[in-house]
Amino acid sequence: MEILSTLEDIKKRCSELKKQGKTIALVPTMGFLHAGHVSLITKARQLADIVVVSRFVNPTQFAPTEDLDAYPNDPERDHSMTANAGTDILFEPPAAAMYYADHATWVEVPELAKGLCGITRPTHFRGVCTVVTKLFNLIQPDFACFGEKDYQQLTIIRRMVRDLNMPVEIVGCPLVREEDGLAMSSRNAYLTKEERALAPHIRKGLLHLQDMAKQGECSAQKLYAAFAEYIADNIPAARIDYVSMVDEDSLAPLETLKDRAVVAVAVYLGKARLLDNILISK
Repeated sequence: MEILSTLEDIKKRCSELKKQGKTIALVPTMGFLHAGHVSLITKARQLADIVVVSRFVNPTQFAPTEDLDAYPNDPERDHSMTANAGTDILFEPPAAAMYYADHATWVEVPELAKGLCGITRPTHFRGVCTVVTKLFNLIQPDFACFGEKDYQQLTIIRRMVRDLNMPVEIVGCPLVREEDGLAMSSRNAYLTKEERALAPHIRKGLLHLQDMAKQGECSAQKLYAAFAEYIADNIPAARIDYVSMVDEDSLAPLETLKDRAVVAVAVYLGKARLLDNILISK
């Protein structure tokens, strides 16, 4: 596995590979990898000749009050996991290389970013779209793999690529869970032992909504109330950031379940903000 850290080196190496007729699949990450990331690398390995993994904690997607400085970091473990998963090139640039001191250009999809996580993190997806665009420009991938745990992010990236005619196929990969159902996330490392034991109830609360939908409940407000009640009963220390039923493609909030929809949630538990989602249908 090659490890590259300069923009010049990654551009040159990927350009050489493209001239050789190689296809490239990119897996963007912020490091502190887990089995969910490995599943993305495995999918990328199936799609292309060359797998590039980026490892970059992107400062522009963090607000001043968020956990940029505390974001978990374990370079040696990440290097081992990426190599063992079949990565050809690991790209880990310093922040100063990715952003000029007077950086002033942004990419955003404001309509899709205004709800869900965008309510409490209004500049987050602007940072995500900008750094992903920069990675696409540097690496020129044929494919890019993103997890479905961050459903809003995946939807926004797909729309950005469509609207800007970017020559890359966005591949959504299934959410990977721990054995007890908790969605895998780097931020799970923030959980105490007691919090970790309770966190799987987030998934169980979503499964409860799925059961309600199957039994005929269509009201978004009643589903939200049921989720809030379930969390209050089973994780009393948790605080719900949002629970929202949205259209699969437009992310528009829905008042009534007509056929199928995504229910996405964000829940604060201790120092962690945990995301999860479920596709529900009648």
